[in-house]
Amino acid sequence: MKKFAVFGLGNFGFSVAKALYEEGHEVLCVDREEERIRRIQDFATHTIIGDVTDRSLLESVGISEMDAVIVSLGENLSASILATLYLKDLKVKNILVKIRSEDHGRILEKIGASEVIFPEKETAIKIAKSLSNPNILDYIPLSPEYSILEVAPPNNFIGKTLGEINLRAKYGVNVIAVRELVPDRLTMVPGGSFVVKDSDILIVLGRPEDIAKIKMKD
Repeated sequence: MKKFAVFGLGNFGFSVAKALYEEGHEVLCVDREEERIRRIQDFATHTIIGDVTDRSLLESVGISEMDAVIVSLGENLSASILATLYLKDLKVKNILVKIRSEDHGRILEKIGASEVIFPEKETAIKIAKSLSNPNILDYIPLSPEYSILEVAPPNNFIGKTLGEINLRAKYGVNVIAVRELVPDRLTMVPGGSFVVKDSDILIVLGRPEDIAKIKMKD
């Protein structure tokens, strides 16, 4: 079991806190609004009504002992910056901050955020990918160079082996796993003899420009 703190209980913060709690972790939630604290009480180990820009409050709850702190303070950019600065000063190992813009993110990274989260941008990219190619089920950017995608195989893949499809040689794309629905199992690093079924989901790794060369639609 790990220890996490979530600052700000809007939709994003609430969802993160609830998910961490349901995974069996210890979760501390802090928000200035009593109603938000009331909503999260069934999904948190500890709750505090308070201002996370109050350094003495952070010190009093032993924030440096947390495995990670998630800062999600909505439009209050100055509060997220100040909270991140204090968390860094207090030696928090992992600080994740929800941001509203890329400029906001650059500032937070400079003052100590371990990771910045831009949900609107990430959601927009996923929607654009799914609309431009209906076979793409999920999209995970690893870096500007590489991404992981979950892909429903098109009809011209069905009944063929991965060796026959040969995505690595043709496009520089690797099939790193196959999520089989019938039977329900995950096959990691499938061999070339694996036969693709219409119920399979291919999990592929590659550069976006190489993945785009694959004819995912019939």
